[in-house]
Amino acid sequence: MGARPEISLDRSSPVPLYFQMAEQLEGAIVSGTLAPGDKLDNELVLADRLGLSRPTVRPAIQVLVDKGMLVRKRGVGTQVVHGRVSRSVELTSLHDDLTAAGQAPRTEVLSLARLEASEESARALQLEPGSPVWSLERVRYIGDEPLALMQNLLPASLLDLAAVDLADNGLYAALRRAGIWMRVAKQRIGARRADARESRLLGERRGAPLLTMQRTAYDDAGRAVEYGEHAYRPDLYAFELTLVDR
Repeated sequence: MGARPEISLDRSSPVPLYFQMAEQLEGAIVSGTLAPGDKLDNELVLADRLGLSRPTVRPAIQVLVDKGMLVRKRGVGTQVVHGRVSRSVELTSLHDDLTAAGQAPRTEVLSLARLEASEESARALQLEPGSPVWSLERVRYIGDEPLALMQNLLPASLLDLAAVDLADNGLYAALRRAGIWMRVAKQRIGARRADARESRLLGERRGAPLLTMQRTAYDDAGRAVEYGEHAYRPDLYAFELTLVDR
């Protein structure tokens, strides 16, 4: 038997029944009532339980499949993936935000190397060209789903990044343990199409749209301590900000 969240339909409402069903299922996923891995009843059982036709239930499920919240698996059925991650535009790390949201982030470290800073990276980190820097690349997952491809540069003088377990710990948490506290950042949010490597690592088709973020973060002494270039799957991730009229 599949998971059975409470669904209440208003048949007198002008809102289509399939959309009411989709909205309530989405709310159950976002609230955690439906957890990642939970399997829904099949369409016939759902239709019978809710007094709907199968052609009404099918598009409700498809709405959430298209949003990346549900996945159909042959021989298994329809399962919850996870809610879409909405991240406030604040000076926090993705690992911190996912943990605070009750998610269980997983990280695959693709590369970590100590290099000489190029002119571009030296400029971003306020260093002399050729200064030693750490170059770090990771894929961040929620469960089995790749969410973001992250590339970061840090001055090598800050800490020994090779001694940090970056698969289980966030970068900003490691910096805080080293006594380095982020205070301000310059950040640019954009979008572009995935290249062949990004599409492979993020499980997307080549040319699929990606959200992008470039950030240079500074500590309380005004030092540039981190430069990041990140790419996110937009079906699973969004930036949020509040605008105030002053």
